[in-house]
Amino acid sequence: MAAGLGRRHPIDLTRFMTIAEVPISTAPVLPRARRRSLADLLAPLDQIAAHSPNLVANHDARFEVAGETYELPRYLFVGPRGGDTPIRVGIFAGIHGDEPEGVHALVQFVKLLEARPELAAGYYLSLYPVCNATGFEDGTRHSRSGRDLNRGFWKNSDQPEVRILEAELVSRSFQGIISLHTDDTSDGFYGVVRGATLAKDLIEPALQAAEKLLARDVRPVIDGFRARNGVIREAYQGMLSAPPKVRPRPFEIILETPQAPPSFLKEAALVASLEAILAEYRKFIAYAPNL
Repeated sequence: MAAGLGRRHPIDLTRFMTIAEVPISTAPVLPRARRRSLADLLAPLDQIAAHSPNLVANHDARFEVAGETYELPRYLFVGPRGGDTPIRVGIFAGIHGDEPEGVHALVQFVKLLEARPELAAGYYLSLYPVCNATGFEDGTRHSRSGRDLNRGFWKNSDQPEVRILEAELVSRSFQGIISLHTDDTSDGFYGVVRGATLAKDLIEPALQAAEKLLARDVRPVIDGFRARNGVIREAYQGMLSAPPKVRPRPFEIILETPQAPPSFLKEAALVASLEAILAEYRKFIAYAPNL
């Protein structure tokens, strides 16, 4: 941690290491030659965690697919002290395995935070870079079981990835949830807002940050939903979200980058959006006692 940024909040490693009990899948295994490497993807994050006072790696959320052991990797970035109570935000990527832009953007975001931890001042950031390990390996939207994991939340899903993530969403009591996606039907960057009313105030700074790199999708209908200036306020049932009965509701934001632009631009736009959301929400928390 850079000098002068204050003490870190103590990390409750016991709580962070708790995992869900998950069932074993019997889905068929694809040839290894066709798979992306999860180990190569996570290596930079694990290297940072091995030496960083800010980043904690957790690889204990394991499940089996056709006799092979997989994990849902989890990381915790603890920002410099920025207030009495840490702000708990979860950032999720790769729940569709054919959308690697969000996965790589989250890796880049961690590198940025490690270089400039003040960007995460006051935050506990729970990071989930690959929510669909088999889909990421295979380059497929669905997991190897053939399921779209992003339609199974809070529906008594038997999918181990969904059950692990639901346990995280319950136990972490997030104040904000951000999901990173790619839309192959869009030519521009856009966002989906749900949950707390202030989500609509956070999405515009995020879109403005992304707009410096990618055009905004300003169509009146995006992905089948009504939209206004790149913002949708509806979503598919079963998408990754806070537990239905949790109160108060956290802000929920889905960032969608178009598929066509170069990968480095898409990743940079997602990183810029994340940075903007954290900065804007920190200001809201600082002003809230005076409202």
